[in-house]
Amino acid sequence: MASIDLPRALQDYFAFAETTPTRNGRRFCITLPYIRPDGRLDRLQWWYHMSPAKEMALGDGAQDGLRAEAIERFTTHIERWLHNTRQELFGDGAIPSVAAEGNRVVAAYRVDPTLSNGMEPSAEEPQVEQPGDAGGATPQQSDHRPANKTAFG
Repeated sequence: MASIDLPRALQDYFAFAETTPTRNGRRFCITLPYIRPDGRLDRLQWWYHMSPAKEMALGDGAQDGLRAEAIERFTTHIERWLHNTRQELFGDGAIPSVAAEGNRVVAAYRVDPTLSNGMEPSAEEPQVEQPGDAGGATPQQSDHRPANKTAFG
């Protein structure tokens, strides 16, 4: 069985859309967005079609019945995909994450510098360059730039 560890039902993460109807019928899409292990956003999609003849034959509940069937098939597809690729779907946010089984990455949270008692700010925070500072090679010449300690410096 696929590993799905979400606080809500899998179907609650689906997005539904319909393309512009054509003379061949109506096309629908179900999308499951997810965050890949490298942090990039990706998606799985399930497309289904309803011809005008099928819509007439099934009547008013045609779209709802076809949608329920597509949700069931898409859910099965996702479970098989997770099982075959040995991945798990997890997360507490609006968009779930996918990672290899047993290899969940805990998200890193930014530390509030006012609460960190003297810790240096992270490298992700932009450094504001002081006017007239040319960035000297020793800590005495520049307090915010490291000394050049390479073999060529």
